[in-house]
Amino acid sequence: MSRGSGRGNRRAVVVGLLLACGALGAGGDLRGQSPRVTIEPDTTEIHVGDPLALRLAIEHPADFAVRWPDSLSLGPFEALALEASPPEASADGARTAAVLHVTAFELGELEIPSFTLELTDGGDGTATVSTDPVVIGVTTVGLDESGDIRDVKGPRAVARNWLLLWPWLLLAVVLAGGGYWWGRRRRRGPDRVDSGPPVPARPAHEIALEALDRLEASPLLERGEIKPYHVEVSRIIRAYLEGRYRIWALEMVTPDVISSLGHAGVDPGIRTAFERFLDACDLVKFAKWRPDDAACRNILADARKLVDRTKFVPPPLAESEAAAAVS
Repeated sequence: MSRGSGRGNRRAVVVGLLLACGALGAGGDLRGQSPRVTIEPDTTEIHVGDPLALRLAIEHPADFAVRWPDSLSLGPFEALALEASPPEASADGARTAAVLHVTAFELGELEIPSFTLELTDGGDGTATVSTDPVVIGVTTVGLDESGDIRDVKGPRAVARNWLLLWPWLLLAVVLAGGGYWWGRRRRRGPDRVDSGPPVPARPAHEIALEALDRLEASPLLERGEIKPYHVEVSRIIRAYLEGRYRIWALEMVTPDVISSLGHAGVDPGIRTAFERFLDACDLVKFAKWRPDDAACRNILADARKLVDRTKFVPPPLAESEAAAAVS
């Protein structure tokens, strides 16, 4: 064998040993793997104020753990809660999952910005991963834009067994008598706890319609003062409800106003119409919604329809009473 061929064989052996050592070193340390995170929303569109779940999955070495932050800066979104699961073993090391609940009170195509999570091995070893930004559409709640306030359908007739109703009829008579006595006592007693708002000197609907006319003639819309405009139209309708139904509507939140209307015996269809109207005003007052000029004028028209529909109409006089009044 020649000296040249012997040198070539020795070089081949050295190269083979180096490649084998490199292969062993490449697979012997999980800590060299880069952690990664994925983020997935359960939906890409929510109503304003609704919760949104963001599902996080962090792939990392088995001896690392996620150090969850105490707070997160999410731009127009607010963090509500974080539900983290214990790490689970995976083919590449470990996997940690969590669900981050957020919400938003602004409208439009909003972005959840990228945020960073820290991983630690319990000692000096640390690593970080950053999520991708996520775009979520935030829309207003569904409102009836047709302008027509429709009555609900009447109740269905149900066959009754009158023999089983007489105990309830007796109870109704007792309750009616008790209610009559209690009502007379409240009207007579000077120390009653709460008799409702004072009765206005003029019909409540006349006061409300005049106030709506003044608001329409005001320069609020021309100056772009959308929020003060909706605050005032809401105040006018709440003051009307106080005078019309004797409830403290100016001091209540919208759900309490609707509940009080139910206690006052207001028809469910009318309660629903008032609820939609007050919810639309609350969106501008509290959720930073800015409707266009046409929507602002429609809200004023809706207010007039509600007043005209629910205003107090005195019952017609009987013939004998009418004759006595004429004489």
